[in-house]
Amino acid sequence: MTNGGKRVAWVTGGGSGIGEAGAEALASDGWTVIVSGRRKEELDRVVANITKTGGRAEAMPLDVSVAADCAKVADAIVAKHGRIDLLVNSAGVNVPKRSWADMELEGWDKLVDINLNGVLYCMRAVLPAMRRQKDGSIINVASWAGRHVSKMPGPAYTTTKHAVLALTHSFNMDECVNGLRACCLSPGEVATPILKLRPVVPSAEEQARMLQPEDCGRTIAFVASLPPRVCVNEILISPTHNRGFIQTPANRD
Repeated sequence: MTNGGKRVAWVTGGGSGIGEAGAEALASDGWTVIVSGRRKEELDRVVANITKTGGRAEAMPLDVSVAADCAKVADAIVAKHGRIDLLVNSAGVNVPKRSWADMELEGWDKLVDINLNGVLYCMRAVLPAMRRQKDGSIINVASWAGRHVSKMPGPAYTTTKHAVLALTHSFNMDECVNGLRACCLSPGEVATPILKLRPVVPSAEEQARMLQPEDCGRTIAFVASLPPRVCVNEILISPTHNRGFIQTPANRD
């Protein structure tokens, strides 16, 4: 890698959950990490935690649903650091109303804007720099719901995550000739703050058996550590105690 071996990663949704864990794991591996998200105070907390252990990190607030802002942040990263080697698209949301009986168009539009459009906007934003480098990696955080349709996540979330999987493969088809590669990381249940938006919030005991953010963080760092010749097209990862396989009243509804 050029630029004295410096590796620069941009992590969206970096203020909590999988994004935060990914940023921490990358920083511990020596990456310079830029975290983006809508809540500046959370981004500042993540940066402080990374820097106090000797890592390199900074915050650039962003609403990924605004295409122009995604481009501005990408340009700012390149202007300051000279390159972008890795994009981790971890920004994502869900809504409590998740059935055809109670879904609202406002909720549908919100999920499409953030979970799908936001991923595309950031991918497009880093493309010029990565193409110039002839090197670059993207990790799109989708979901088990992006591979397996079930009732619990709801139609909007399931649809957007399926679309992210397709978007990732489409990127690899076109951009492999430029030395670029993308991975769709599709985790099953992860104990992150997004669980609070579920109609039935899993108990502390149930959450302890789920994947933890650091499990996904280390997976992100692993994919990022592989040489440019390697493209991990997708990873499907779940808790060993997979509630989707174990039918109980709590996860059938």
